[in-house]
Amino acid sequence: MIFDLIKDRRAVFPAQYNDKTIDRKDLEKILEAANWAPTHRKTEPWRFKVLTGASKESLGYFLSQKYRETDPKPKELKARKMIEKTQQAAAMIAICMQRDPAESVPEWEEIAATAMAVQNMWLCCTAMKIGAYWSSPSLIQFMDEFFPLAKGERCLGFFYMGYYEEDPEPGVRTPIEDKTVWLN
Repeated sequence: MIFDLIKDRRAVFPAQYNDKTIDRKDLEKILEAANWAPTHRKTEPWRFKVLTGASKESLGYFLSQKYRETDPKPKELKARKMIEKTQQAAAMIAICMQRDPAESVPEWEEIAATAMAVQNMWLCCTAMKIGAYWSSPSLIQFMDEFFPLAKGERCLGFFYMGYYEEDPEPGVRTPIEDKTVWLN
C-alpha cells in the first residue's frame, strides 16, 4: 500500500551501501517515476544527469578538489569523505532544475516540482529495496564546471543510491495534530 511505502522511505547513506550494482533498466524505472511528478503549467522542470562508474568517481575528485580550493580552512577528512561517498554509491543522479524560459510559474514552483520528482524516485527506490539519500552541498554552485548546464538550469543536489544489508531505523514523527489547524 502506498501509505506504508511513504512511511518506510528513509535516507540510507553511502556508507551503508554494499557493492551490488544497480542495473540500467532499474535506473530507467526510477527516472520514469520521477517523470510523473506534478508540474504546474506542464513545465516539467526536472533534469537529471546519471553518474555511474568512472563518472561518479570523477565527481568525487572534482568536489574534493573544489572544496580544497574554496574553503579557507579545508579539512583533509572532509575532502577524503567526498571521494569515498561517490565510490560507495552504486549510482548517483545529479538533480537539476531547468527554469521555464517564459517564467510562466514562480521559480519556487519549479523547485518544488523537481523535489516532487525526487520524492517519486525515492519512493520507487524504497519499493525496489535500493537505499537513497539526497545531498545538497554548497559545492553544487560549481557544477557547471563539471558537466554542462543549459541556460537557466541549475544543480540542486545529488541523489546517491545503493543496495544495503541492514534495514534503516524506523521513522519517528511528531503527531500531525501538532502541525494542523482546522478552519471551519
